Amino acid sequence: MAAQKWPYIPHNKELPELTLRVIIIGIFLGIVMTAANAYLGMKVGMTVSASIPAAVMSMLILRGLRFKDVSILENNAVQTMASAGESLAAGVIFTVPALLVMGIWEDIDPLQTFIIAFLGGILGTMFTIALRRVFIVEEALPYPEGVACTEVLIAGEKGGSGLVAIIYALIIGAMYGWVVEGLKVTKKGVHVVADFLGTKFYAGSEMSLALLSVGYIVGLRIASFIFIGGILGFGFLVPIYGLLHGFPPEPSNWDSLTMGEWHSGPSYYAVWSAQVRYIGAGAMVVGGVWTLWSMRNTIFTGFSKALSFGNTSDEESVLRTDKDTNMKLVLIVCATILVLSFLYFVSNLGFLLAIAGTLFIAAVAFFFSAVAGYIAGVVGSSNSPVSGMTIATLMFTAALVYIVGTIAGIDNSTMMFATLIIASVVAVNAAIAGDVMQDLKTGNMVGATPWRQQIAETIGVIVGAAVIGPVLLLLNRAFKITVKHCEASNVKLADSGDELIDCSNALLAPQADLIGTIIESIFGGGANVEMLILGGIIASLLVWRKLPVMSVAIGIYLPLELSAPIFAGGLIHYYVTNVAILRTDGKLIKRPSKKALRAADDVTSRGVLIGAGFIAGESLIGVLIALLIVTVGEPSDWFTITGLSQGFTIIFFLWFVGVFIFLTTLTLPKRILSTGKEILTVINSSMKQIKDNLIAKK
Repeated sequence: MAAQKWPYIPHNKELPELTLRVIIIGIFLGIVMTAANAYLGMKVGMTVSASIPAAVMSMLILRGLRFKDVSILENNAVQTMASAGESLAAGVIFTVPALLVMGIWEDIDPLQTFIIAFLGGILGTMFTIALRRVFIVEEALPYPEGVACTEVLIAGEKGGSGLVAIIYALIIGAMYGWVVEGLKVTKKGVHVVADFLGTKFYAGSEMSLALLSVGYIVGLRIASFIFIGGILGFGFLVPIYGLLHGFPPEPSNWDSLTMGEWHSGPSYYAVWSAQVRYIGAGAMVVGGVWTLWSMRNTIFTGFSKALSFGNTSDEESVLRTDKDTNMKLVLIVCATILVLSFLYFVSNLGFLLAIAGTLFIAAVAFFFSAVAGYIAGVVGSSNSPVSGMTIATLMFTAALVYIVGTIAGIDNSTMMFATLIIASVVAVNAAIAGDVMQDLKTGNMVGATPWRQQIAETIGVIVGAAVIGPVLLLLNRAFKITVKHCEASNVKLADSGDELIDCSNALLAPQADLIGTIIESIFGGGANVEMLILGGIIASLLVWRKLPVMSVAIGIYLPLELSAPIFAGGLIHYYVTNVAILRTDGKLIKRPSKKALRAADDVTSRGVLIGAGFIAGESLIGVLIALLIVTVGEPSDWFTITGLSQGFTIIFFLWFVGVFIFLTTLTLPKRILSTGKEILTVINSSMKQIKDNLIAKK
């Protein structure tokens, strides 16, 4: 790749790009990726980039259907459309379900969800058209995910075993999800509570291939700090609170409860749910603000570059690879979106709040697009602090709405609704900007035509916006989004004498839960202010020690059983990459050879493909199960199946973990040491690194 001349397809060479087959396959994969990431995000609060999986699946579909003369530009257009839907889903699911948390909505409104997603998505896409030449051509920012996707596309063009790896993984992930979530042959997780030192201690883990894969993809550093946050919350804060204030009575059948029942029932989890998770929320607020502050120079530079674009010539380039969508058309679309935003706001909020919300979007949306696009170019879209930007947007929006609402005498419920929908449009706008810029970087490297790729982005946004509402509606009716919303629904059902809902499988939706909590606290909704402040103090200490505050805060906020498999995935990533280096160089040193680094990159890339397949398979089965529950009932009711014990659940899960490791390590160099010696060598090297780092910090 080092000697490759860019763009891969020269500007003077015309290839099929935005064809009918591309649009059809792109729409299909966009629906798939949007649904899968919506489920994953609702379940664990994380989504994964769809660009690389979509690129691989595009190549598989186009080749599987035996189309002739499939070009790399067609595959690039497909992944562009699919990833647009995925990033749109991330922006929506982290904000819109907060309306359920606050009790403003009793169920997901697909039409309003579509409008919010459409307005924010199209606005973000239009802004990135103006930013493309500045950040990708003039500044030549690296955009790591965009470069990685380029490598996958070129490898697929040349052929390779990676093309079939993801489809095997997808099937395996789907099978596992069907057995665990659908037929419920095994438990979703294992847990144990022990009395010790006058308090209680908990240990547990969810048996999820999707979460294991998330850990592999994000790597050991992020995974370990998320796990440390979980240990801090469940291993220290909950036991300390229980020691000081006591625990609710434990149910007699605690060992037979599902993971979801622990979230809503009287148990160790009651303390976490009512107290400790607010510490995580407070830490996330401070962490989000600090992340933005620590990147203030990068943000200012990116914003300045974006504004300076208006002073450059707007003449259309003669090169095919530099032809953007006409800027006059872009401005017309942006103006139209602002008008549509005003009409949407005025129909729901009244004239004054509609004016304030529209002016707010006009003032800050481009800023956050520029910020997200620039940061994604420097550190990657996966590390871009979209959550921090969302929280900052929420704070500014709430302040504006509170001032206008107080002057106009508007009630709190309307002001809370206004804050959420205005901030959601800006959040979706920022969420999609970083991902779109990664796609445009890929297009720049492979030689795509920018205006055609921008049309593909727009189609992907529209498809994602149309899909995300019905998917969230389906998930809410099948599982209920957040335990708080599920319990609130049961209160109303109990009052009317109707049958109660089983909250054991409620989706946690941590970001939406956090957003709802913040808005409730701002408008006097009775949030646990003391614990929020304590979380802010803990976050400040983490900032002082220069630790990744957001990762630790997320770990505190999430249940420990979700952090555990993520950490395990990070450990697998660390182990296999070190084994690749060990087998190449014969030893582990601080500066491995280039050959060893290439071997580590190969095994990492293959693991990412396998992990992406597992995530897609398990997530899509989750959506299918939700559809079946709503239409024909629980799949587990179709058969008389006795669930396996916790011991067999662990064995069943470990077998699939072994399959993951086996598929990932097929590309490893030939073994030079026994397996036992390899493990000991990696452990010894890790201990030495930890010791050296601790000494260095002292």
